[in-house]
Amino acid sequence: QVQLVESGGGLVQPGGSLRLSCAASGSISSINVMRWYRQAPGKEREFVAVITRGITTNYADSVKGRFTISRDNAKSTVYLQMDSLKPGDTAVYYCNAFGLLSASNFEVWGQGTLVTVSS
Repeated sequence: QVQLVESGGGLVQPGGSLRLSCAASGSISSINVMRWYRQAPGKEREFVAVITRGITTNYADSVKGRFTISRDNAKSTVYLQMDSLKPGDTAVYYCNAFGLLSASNFEVWGQGTLVTVSS
């Protein structure tokens, strides 16, 4: 099994930066893809960014050029660097892992971390 724990959320002013972390534990080698999603109040959860085992990355249009996803394999951690934050980025951010274990696909979510962008 895989467990995910997010951290790094908080209150930041518009134009500011935050870095979210997602620490993975358990059967880490079984993870193929890791994603960040977010859910704003009253809205559906939406995709933010993805990084594959091969370090390929992709982003939602709304965050492209402002957010950067990266991974540190030695620390089993994925990061989301968020710059030029806007009030519209306010949401609970969730880390997601997808992989293959014992010939079965799995998907795991973290508990979420709240990001509030406000003056």
